[in-house]
Amino acid sequence: MSDLSRPPAAKIIAIANQKGGVGKTTTAINLAAALAEAKKNILLVDLDPQGNASTGLGIDRENRDFTTYDLLLEDTPLNQIIQSTETKRVSIVPATVDLSSADIELYTNEKRNHLLRDALKQPDIDGFAFDYILVDCPPSLNLLTVNAMVAADSVLVPLQSEFFALEGLSQLMLTIREMREVANPNLRIEGIVLTMYDSRNNLSQQVEADARDNLGDLVFKTVIPRNVRVSEAPSFAMPVLSYDPTSKGAMAYRALGKEVIKNNAVKKR
Repeated sequence: MSDLSRPPAAKIIAIANQKGGVGKTTTAINLAAALAEAKKNILLVDLDPQGNASTGLGIDRENRDFTTYDLLLEDTPLNQIIQSTETKRVSIVPATVDLSSADIELYTNEKRNHLLRDALKQPDIDGFAFDYILVDCPPSLNLLTVNAMVAADSVLVPLQSEFFALEGLSQLMLTIREMREVANPNLRIEGIVLTMYDSRNNLSQQVEADARDNLGDLVFKTVIPRNVRVSEAPSFAMPVLSYDPTSKGAMAYRALGKEVIKNNAVKKR
């Protein structure tokens, strides 16, 4: 039974794909910025030991005193772990390579699948008044990703517009189905977003057609184009919406953010 004395919980979206190089972290950073631009308060949880989402939002490695490792495995207060970023309304739980050892340590913990869920559901998080919590998962189906799916309300899947993309997606769909059966019956698919899309390329068009034919409304209307500004923005430690607000990449992520908000408003009614 839900605690009526607490404010409504933030919507938790895991951004996952076991294949690397599909635009997962780029999507996490820029969707966070797009939702924030729409006046939503966002927490991005960097669950990837590479820490690229943390770097992309301007958190220097020497400033990551407390990280996702502490969120999962230590009793560190949230106000010491959660950091603000240069992007207004976006906060982050940063990651370092220390998180790579957490996957091993989790195996010996009886609550190994539920640690992230418990951390994100604790009452102390209410004071931050987050509307959305985005979890940038590692590019593998390991215990960290399992934690994300147990904690999440939904999974958003970036799908690269290239050959074999749909093959890898089928394995992820099976994992999501298994999570529903064994740990999180309310988990659903937020949507699949096509990334690195080149409208001049027949292959991109074919991947889109196949995805929409097979997955229907699960595929977002918005597609993320292959765009040099999107690629450049991380080297300046900012989302593309800040780096070049009028670029095609920024406009696409802005549209994706609006689509996510609209879809969740419809589901709440």
